Amino acid sequence: METKFSHYRLWDTHMHSQFSGDSEAPQEEMISSAIEKGLAGICFTDHLDIDYPEEPDIFLLDLPNYTSSVLAYQEKYAAKLPVRLGIELGLQPHLAALYTDILSQYPFDFVIGSSHVVHGLDPYYAAFYEKRTEKAAYREYFESILENIESYHDFDVYGHLDYVVRYGPTSNENYDWREYQDVIDEILRKLVSLGKGIELNTGGFKYGLGHPNPTEEIIRRYRELGGDIITIGADAHKPEHVAFDFAKVKDPTFFKENVLNAHASFRTYASREEYLAGESSLALKLDGIWKFAYAKNYTSALPGFEKTDYDCSGWDDIHVPAHIQMEGYDIPQYANVQYPWDGREEVQPGEIPQRFNPVANYVKYFELPESMQSKPVHIEFEGVESGMALWLNGSYVGYTEDSFSAHAFDLTPYLQPGVNKLAVQVFKWTSSSWCEDQDFFRFSGIFRSVWLYAIPTVHLEDISVKTLFAGDDFTHSTLEVALQVEGKGAARLTLRRSELEVFSEKIALNGGSALFSHAVENPHLWSAEDPALYELEIELLDDAGHLVEVTGQKIGFRKFELKNNRMLLNGKRIVFKGANRHEFSSITGRAVGVHTHEELLRDIITMKQNNINAIRTSHYQNQDALYDLCDEYGLYLIAENNLESHGTWDIHQAGIRGIEGVLPNDKPEWKAVLFDRMNSTYQRDKNHPAVLIWSLGNESFGGETLLQMAEMVRRFDDTRLVHYEGVVNDPRFLETTDIESHMYSTVKDIKEYLAQGDKRPYIECEYSHAMGNSNGALHKYTELADQKDCGYQGGFIWDYIDQSIWKKDRYGKWFQAYGGDFGERPTDYNFSGNGIAYGGDRAPSPKMQEVKFCYQNIAISIDNSGFEVWNKNLFTSTDAFDCVALLHRDGKLYQQQELTNIDVAPEERSSFPLPFMVPALPGEYAVTISFRLKEDTSWAKKGHEVAFGQGVIAVVRSIPSKKVTPFTVMHGTHNIGVRGENFDVLFSDLNGGLTSYRYAGKEMIQEIPRPNFWRAPTDNDCGNNMGGVRGQWKLASLYATAKGIGKEIPSVHGGTILQNPTCEVEADSVVVTYLYNLQTSPAAECSLQYRVFGDGRIQTTLHYDPVEGLAAMPEFGVLFKIDADYDTVEWYGNGPAETYWDRQHGAKLGIYQNKVADNMAQYLVPQECGAKTAVRWAKVVDRKGRGLLFTADAAKPMFFSALPYTPHEMESAKHPYELPPVHYTVIRAIGEQMGVGGDDSWGANVHPEYIPDVTKPVEFTFTFRGI
Repeated sequence: METKFSHYRLWDTHMHSQFSGDSEAPQEEMISSAIEKGLAGICFTDHLDIDYPEEPDIFLLDLPNYTSSVLAYQEKYAAKLPVRLGIELGLQPHLAALYTDILSQYPFDFVIGSSHVVHGLDPYYAAFYEKRTEKAAYREYFESILENIESYHDFDVYGHLDYVVRYGPTSNENYDWREYQDVIDEILRKLVSLGKGIELNTGGFKYGLGHPNPTEEIIRRYRELGGDIITIGADAHKPEHVAFDFAKVKDPTFFKENVLNAHASFRTYASREEYLAGESSLALKLDGIWKFAYAKNYTSALPGFEKTDYDCSGWDDIHVPAHIQMEGYDIPQYANVQYPWDGREEVQPGEIPQRFNPVANYVKYFELPESMQSKPVHIEFEGVESGMALWLNGSYVGYTEDSFSAHAFDLTPYLQPGVNKLAVQVFKWTSSSWCEDQDFFRFSGIFRSVWLYAIPTVHLEDISVKTLFAGDDFTHSTLEVALQVEGKGAARLTLRRSELEVFSEKIALNGGSALFSHAVENPHLWSAEDPALYELEIELLDDAGHLVEVTGQKIGFRKFELKNNRMLLNGKRIVFKGANRHEFSSITGRAVGVHTHEELLRDIITMKQNNINAIRTSHYQNQDALYDLCDEYGLYLIAENNLESHGTWDIHQAGIRGIEGVLPNDKPEWKAVLFDRMNSTYQRDKNHPAVLIWSLGNESFGGETLLQMAEMVRRFDDTRLVHYEGVVNDPRFLETTDIESHMYSTVKDIKEYLAQGDKRPYIECEYSHAMGNSNGALHKYTELADQKDCGYQGGFIWDYIDQSIWKKDRYGKWFQAYGGDFGERPTDYNFSGNGIAYGGDRAPSPKMQEVKFCYQNIAISIDNSGFEVWNKNLFTSTDAFDCVALLHRDGKLYQQQELTNIDVAPEERSSFPLPFMVPALPGEYAVTISFRLKEDTSWAKKGHEVAFGQGVIAVVRSIPSKKVTPFTVMHGTHNIGVRGENFDVLFSDLNGGLTSYRYAGKEMIQEIPRPNFWRAPTDNDCGNNMGGVRGQWKLASLYATAKGIGKEIPSVHGGTILQNPTCEVEADSVVVTYLYNLQTSPAAECSLQYRVFGDGRIQTTLHYDPVEGLAAMPEFGVLFKIDADYDTVEWYGNGPAETYWDRQHGAKLGIYQNKVADNMAQYLVPQECGAKTAVRWAKVVDRKGRGLLFTADAAKPMFFSALPYTPHEMESAKHPYELPPVHYTVIRAIGEQMGVGGDDSWGANVHPEYIPDVTKPVEFTFTFRGI
């Protein structure tokens, strides 16, 4: 509601001067301090307490001189700071008539009513509490307020309503306003009924209360009762009490002040030589060491630090850019949906925490180099989280929020010769933090670079470039350039492709905007497959023709459009093979550091090497270097705006609260800030060819504000599309987005949607949630996207890299820490670890193997008749790559041949004959067709494989040997022994299993092999309650027993007894079979059979018959524990990375070797890892090559695992450092193992075809022997 007081909301409307008896501050000093601090305006409200018993003369205000003084300064400072005349009336019933008379004589703009005296005593004095308990005193105070308001109410707002608590014996410790809510509600209702306002008095912070007077809960209650007039005052009595208007930080309608217009990202140079060298005399980078002071909240922050005479030399040093939480102040806090202050303070949308909300004071002293002197100077902060106020040489410059956008200010009026003092105050949480609820670590500080820029007489303020095509004709293009220029002169625009000049033209500049266009014939089109870039060089000349400024812009000629409900790039249907990417480093968080470009470049190269073609900048503007690299290396971008308010609407969606708490929805106070954010996103990144789609933000529900943001972007840019997923949750304005975008839908869901009507292109902006061991069944999504003209056009894996931070454990060893590891609460723990790349060194995780294959642009299918090549590239023939055919026999390379004339046009298929004849030698023959780079590129060397296909084309059987190796059987009292060639074994009926296998005289097993039905739960398993649903199989794995079960045989005493195991001696072997009671409910059992041959082989068969009522088991196999000296594993099967039933498409059949310890994937929480599928044989050996060999039938290969830990040890650890010291190598020979899943990590189950089927008998056979 607009009132005559509305314009005071960003003012300080409660300020005292020397005319108040309790202040000695000259009015002009108060005004100067307010200007320095950046207040929007002030109102002097000196005391008029006529009857003040403790000090009768203290508040006898000299009204004539007070009034004339304020009015004089009002006129003097009219151009710098609005000053108003007000008064604070100390209400007492017997003074009502006097106050009425006084107010009629003076032109007060503003009147505060307040209560200082209660029944002749002021709570400031100890005597007030002598005859009352503290709580009784508080209640009496509130009751007196009601009496005072009843007697006199010719005021505008009521000030510091709970003033009494400033001075109570225990101050704020025992104060809970709800104990007095009955009388406080009466006060508030009276104010509302009289149309009176209430003051939020920040003086409470000055007195150490940690909250204003009254508390924000009381302000909120006032609004609930219908009040709508709220002013803010500091109750300042000294100039140092005047501070930056902290109210700005808490007001969503105030998010910037004196910020220059957003513009495209580019650097300017004074000459062509500087431009070519990349070093500018017009710029000064302020990165480095700054002076720093930390405070846990605004009240504790050092006041006046921005003044030129304030000595900061004794302050701490801090690096800029950096998050303060990564520099030893405060702690990193990871939270997903919940806001980081949730439960710590009761904060409503738009409000901010008061007790804990760190404030960082920064100071930087600098001198301008000679080349920048005598010119206007701007400063640009590329990223500050989440709000900042700026001063130069003691003068207030401006304020801004929006953590991830660049913000510039004009420093020119405040510069001085020599040393300048730059002061910045950074607030961790502002009102805008409600729009920054992304799934990430919460930091604060100046975390991107700070630049000073000198502005020459002719200066390019902004540039916009577009490449336009008429229809489907891509041989003719028009380059359209819009310049925004300060100053008059001329511009020379030169377009080059490598060293070849395309054109060079000169245009006149008269200040303001200038438009230029030029035809470009047969442009080399830009795409991720071939990121061809031109360079537009712009030289600015002054009126005399002197060159004063040079800059450049990379140009990619491409056309992105929506046509017939499909997204097309250069006329072809595009498929996004993408990943979401948080900007994150385990060293510096989101801050830009000396290592950052190296890390960023590594990410880009890793993506290119693994066939990722697109990035969604989740969920904010990344540093601009990312966009440059995507232009250069060829990666499509969904450029996402800095917006997420997930924590405001998830409780609405859950049915807990109404829509009134949802942000932004249609709330008018949030409209301007969101428009500004979207504008900043567009303006900075509008010239990047890699940006194909603008995204309004993430998970912020819906509403008309978001629709209007989309319409704004469409007005700005008709060469790109607008994306927003949130309308799925709020479908009132479906036209907000040009693309049907969902998160974590199953392939079945997508197909059902497409079947309902192919209205617009569909993408999964987040899918295949890569938390821990995940990304199962990824191939189902990519197979759907590859269908001809399918409306589903790909998706973006969540996400690229684990958000984890280097930290030392209690013993000084570094580890990757996740949410909660810094002691922060609330937190969402290891939900920060969702990467297909590890944190730390940023290496690809084992999941990347599957991503690379599913995302490859050439598909090869092979059978014994030939192979087919499907070229899914849009613009590149397969002839651009070398094609190599490899023939392997039993995993070893047998033949290799480079193939020629494998030239398949884009989007076409062709078949070719096999280049090999199958030999007659026994063995399994597999053919691999590999496409590789013909020459070095910026992202990989010649020979790098971009795609492959593999198939087994023949199995030539050998004639089995009929030789029987002799053996001896020994029947002891409790043991059955078998001795043969170089080995002996021992089976125990007392201990229920194979207790000894000695080979060449050495004991090979440390514990009895056990039937195993369990694997360490993955993060996905934890999310879908696998442990609860299938936990009986863990019990079976731990507690299966051979006791009380067996074959009934006659007893010598009559009746029967149970025999377990049974033993049968056959001609070529001895068969020993154990039965196990699995201790499940309903009861189940299994058998484990050992067939011992004379040559040392033991064929092992595990058998299970179905029992109705038991869930499917996670795993079906046998677990061995052997000495940890056997630390090397070699296998013939799928590799090289770990594979699973639903994640093995990217593996190749071959022979691989690694260390047992290397199979422990670096997932943030230990879980199932290191498995291998399609294993024909595996051996686990020591450094001498001695150990155990496990084999399976090639027609029915096994799953295999060799790790340093049991599944139960891994399950019990929440961090790798919690795992016990290594004593064993744990081998699991597995018949079937449940897939890892990955449709999401909070409920989605593994697809049923990747879960062992226990509705019918299950049997698994393998063989082991010593080597």
